[in-house]
Order: sequence, then structure tokens, then C-alpha cells
Amino acid sequence: MKRLLITATAISLLGLPLLANASPKQDLKELRAYFFKKFPGVKLQDFGNGIYALDPVRRDEWQNIEEFPPYEDGVAKGKALFKKYGLAKCFKNGGKGIKQNYPYFDSKSGKVRTLIGDIQACIVKNGHKPLGMKKGNMVAIEGYMAYTSRGKVQNVVVPNDKRALKIYNDGKTFFYAKRGQLNFSCANCHIDSPGQMVRGNLLGPALGQTSHFPVWRRKWAKKTLAKKGEVGALGGFGTLHRRYGGCNKQVRAKPLNSGKAWKTKQHPGYIALEYFHTYMSNGIKLNGPAVRQ
Repeated sequence: MKRLLITATAISLLGLPLLANASPKQDLKELRAYFFKKFPGVKLQDFGNGIYALDPVRRDEWQNIEEFPPYEDGVAKGKALFKKYGLAKCFKNGGKGIKQNYPYFDSKSGKVRTLIGDIQACIVKNGHKPLGMKKGNMVAIEGYMAYTSRGKVQNVVVPNDKRALKIYNDGKTFFYAKRGQLNFSCANCHIDSPGQMVRGNLLGPALGQTSHFPVWRRKWAKKTLAKKGEVGALGGFGTLHRRYGGCNKQVRAKPLNSGKAWKTKQHPGYIALEYFHTYMSNGIKLNGPAVRQ
């Protein structure tokens, strides 16, 4: 627990990208160097497997589960919903094999666009009611689109545009800022402490984290089972922003996307975090949806 309470100042001594004037390329280069040094036997692409790149026992268990993955029915449902909502006409290449380029900065609007945000916009444009943004049918659609993008290398671009750089740096600040009653940051767990245990769970590295979303988590499946008495195709499925909210709860901070106002749209704070977080996994192949603890 002592190591989890390391301060941001102490983390900066490790050479991690905390300087406000560091470029995104510098941030990525330094983050990779840090993790290559911390886990010398782990190759870049293996970081896309999260904790399963660090623990051989958990890796074997995960590979066995992947033979009959619990997210399979959810992906099939997502494919049907993708067709039902007419999403193909809203995306390049008919919406297949494109997730690796999200999120991206839209110079016309001056905002960062996420895949889920664009799915929602297309659904509404086609005359349907908006979907919830963290689980259910939305995550099934994202799961299907992620599945068609497996093997594609993440390629998030942060252009030399003041507006894009501000959003990127807002996400970076959020990642390193402490919050909640426990006074933790994202970096405390996922940069300083990956490979260590917290409440029976192994902490994963920040490098490669976004490559496997959306994810099917046993914890979410159990929660659905306890609440509804059944799991179903989408019981354990959740988006990256759902995970962000869960992390905030775990450090006893209020999630940004809590409340009715954010049921059908994404909070700009989490969009910024996703922009930074995903850029930090550039060069790693997508392998979502995936099973996680």
C-alpha cells in the first residue's frame, strides 16, 4: 500500500512525462522506455494483453477462457444492431476496421470525436432514440466494430493545433492528478504499481490498456447476475468510460459521468482522458473485445 501512495513528484523522478511542455511524441517515447525497463521481458505488443503479459498463471487461464469467450454473443448482437441502426453509411469503409483511428481531433468542430460518440450521432441522425453510453446495446455495437478492427495498429493523431494539444494535455493532467478520499491518480496504480496486488486483483500497466476495449469483466457479470438474476449476452460488457467511472469510485471520487445528464452522452473530461490514454498505446495492435478481471 505504501507504494500506491507515491506522490506525483516522486513519479516524475522516474523520468515519466509529467512536464507540461513535453510533446505527445516525447510522452509516448518516455512511457515506453519506462515500461521496457520495468518489465524487460515484455515486448511492446504483449502490453496489449494487460495483466496477462505480466502473470503466466493468469495468462493461461485467460487463454483458456478465450477459446469460448463470454463476449461472443454480445459481438453477434452488436453486428445485428449495427445493421438495424444503419451505421455502415456513417463511417468510412462501412464501419469495419476503423477503430484504430479513434479518438481523433476534428478540426472543423475543434473537438475530439470518439467512436462511441460517432455511433450515437449516427443513431440519432437515422431517426432512432439515443442509447446509453456505458453498457447495453451501445457496448455491443462498439464490441462488434472493435472485433472487425482486431490486428489493426492504434494510430491516434494529435496534430500541431492548440485546441487538440489542450484536450490532450487536459487528459494528461487528469491521468496524473490525485483525487478522491484515497488521494490516488490513474498513474499511481497503472504506472508506478502494475504487477502488484490490490484487493485480490493484479494492477495492469497503462501502456496498452486501451487496446482491448470494450471489455467483458467478471465483476460486471456478477453484478448483473446479482441484480437481474441472469447475465445474458451483455451482462459483463462495458466501455472504457464505464471503467473510468469505476476507477474514480474505487478511489472514492465522484465519477464525471454520473447522473442522468451523462446517460446518453460522454463527459468531455473522460473524452480528454481517452485521447491521452489511447495515444499512449499507439503502435499496439487492437485485440478487443477482451476478457478482463
